[in-house]
Amino acid sequence: MATMNISLPDLMKEWVATQIETGRYANSSDYVRDLIRRDQESKAQQEALQAAITTGLESGNAGPLDMEEVKRKGREKARSAGLDV
Repeated sequence: MATMNISLPDLMKEWVATQIETGRYANSSDYVRDLIRRDQESKAQQEALQAAITTGLESGNAGPLDMEEVKRKGREKARSAGLDV
């Protein structure tokens, strides 16, 4: 495992220490690794969402929207799931 040294302002260092005191993290390295993992997951979710948006935009016009038909299908689906609508 590689080593990395970072400098933090006192307030941030105190924040990290507080997070360790909760018992959720063993040490500051454990906390920073968790932050990086969460950031990686967030970026992956953002990229997936952007890809889905791009796919939708590139798929062209969906045509007119019939809200009554949408509501009817929603009610049918709810009833088939046993919901009272």
